Amino acid sequence: MSKISEKYLPPKDMWPEYVVPQEFADTPEQVNLADFLVDRHVREGRGNNIAIKFMDKQFTFAQLQGMVNKFGNSLKAVGVEPQDRVGLRLVNSPQAVATVFAIEKIGAIPVPTSPLWSKDEVAFVANNAEMKFFVVNAPLMPPVEEAKPNFEFGTKVIVIGGEADKVKAAGNLVFEEMMANGAPNLEAAMLGPGDIGIILYTSGTTGMPKGCVHFARPAIIESKLVNKYVYKLAPGDVLGGAAPVSFAAGFGTFTLIPFEGGAAISLIPKFAPADMMDLIQKHKITVLTGLPTAYRALMKFPDFKKYDVGSVRMYTSGGDALGAETLAGWTKLTGQPIWEGLGGTEMLHLLTSNGMNAKPVPNSIGKALPGVKVRVITPEGKDCKPGEVGSMIIKGPSGSLYWKPYVDDERLIKSQRKGVVNGWNQMGDAVYMQEDGNIFFVSREDDMIKSSGYRIGPAEVEEAIAKHPKVADVGVIGVPDPDKGQITKAFIVMKPGEEGGDKFFEELKVFLKDHIAIYKLPRAIEYVESLPRTPTGKLLRRKLRK
Repeated sequence: MSKISEKYLPPKDMWPEYVVPQEFADTPEQVNLADFLVDRHVREGRGNNIAIKFMDKQFTFAQLQGMVNKFGNSLKAVGVEPQDRVGLRLVNSPQAVATVFAIEKIGAIPVPTSPLWSKDEVAFVANNAEMKFFVVNAPLMPPVEEAKPNFEFGTKVIVIGGEADKVKAAGNLVFEEMMANGAPNLEAAMLGPGDIGIILYTSGTTGMPKGCVHFARPAIIESKLVNKYVYKLAPGDVLGGAAPVSFAAGFGTFTLIPFEGGAAISLIPKFAPADMMDLIQKHKITVLTGLPTAYRALMKFPDFKKYDVGSVRMYTSGGDALGAETLAGWTKLTGQPIWEGLGGTEMLHLLTSNGMNAKPVPNSIGKALPGVKVRVITPEGKDCKPGEVGSMIIKGPSGSLYWKPYVDDERLIKSQRKGVVNGWNQMGDAVYMQEDGNIFFVSREDDMIKSSGYRIGPAEVEEAIAKHPKVADVGVIGVPDPDKGQITKAFIVMKPGEEGGDKFFEELKVFLKDHIAIYKLPRAIEYVESLPRTPTGKLLRRKLRK
């Protein structure tokens, strides 16, 4: 084990048990992610294949390799060494992808961060990761500049797309100059079993973000597993979507899985239905991935039928409950279903998928991927009966392993102890499993509403409320109640021109009685202009609870 692992990780007896599917057991012990995901394709004669499609431009694997080598050498020149942490706060672009692989190629550790984080969250993660450098797009700099006085480890900032004189005057480095001055040849630094490949921070749905450690070899194995059994990407395929590369969800989706198969990626800086539809047609996207909120937005896009989506062979989703209505609506609109799955920042990427079925099972997150072990257990630790709601526990190629667990009053040691029990990852998801192995997501256990002895999943209530024609967006939580323990409260964004108020609340309750049980009806309501969400659209219920 490397010294960094010993210093910054929990005791070995708290680690999860890593499960390597037998078919991928021959993955070498010494690996480099950039070498496997980029250089390998050039070595094997695919250097002229397209790797990135971005707006009206495209880049081959050989061109991507050239960018990676130049920036990697520039990082080495300013003192970045193997296992140093380099942060990312970037919009989707070829430069963002090249930055990820440059960091990996020299054996350093990329630390993606959310483009939406405030200065407090930026400072926390920069200090928690002990970043040596932080690569940031110029438009995303204001919170970083505000956070810089609070950087405790001398973190230096590299700015992409800024005016060189102003960037330097602020004490920052210019990305474009570093790229231009970098040497063109770079040998990959191989990482061993105890060397970290990536640190992914959670979205902070339950407090300050947690750093989740993933070693390089398991990241390659997970990439092989997900691509073989879910995406099935190969040269000629184009994966599209809007999840930010500079955040956990988009990192795996756009820098690991497609490049494992030698496919191209289509990058969009920011999601908008018209722009997404334009790129599907222009880039001939073959696999589209997105959160349910993105699919619902596309379904409402009035010009959808004007675009040619014939190139798409597969639509996938995760992160939030898709819902049977969205699945049915999308299938009717396009003639193709959406294949839902479940993963997690702690687990790196997907571990279950409807892709294990001949066709999607409505409301199911599918079955465990081959080689992944899944159980659903009672509070006493016994296996649940088919159809019985319990806690989901998993063993897979990656697992819950928190970075710097001893800080903040050993906050993450407590999370580690709770999150891994006897080698099993405690996912924190309330689910049930049918006899055929299909798993159905009910709620995050922390979000489960416990009212008068009933357990209510907020996603089901949200889906029902979202059906009302006057509702634009909705979030549901449980709030304390002296008699019932908790009651269901809905935060609703009304569509333009529609009014909330007591009259609508009564109308909504009558409407909902046809869709959900009476005990699940919201007992309180609050009208808001918008809901707090992650860059990928995932609802931040902790902010609603505050």
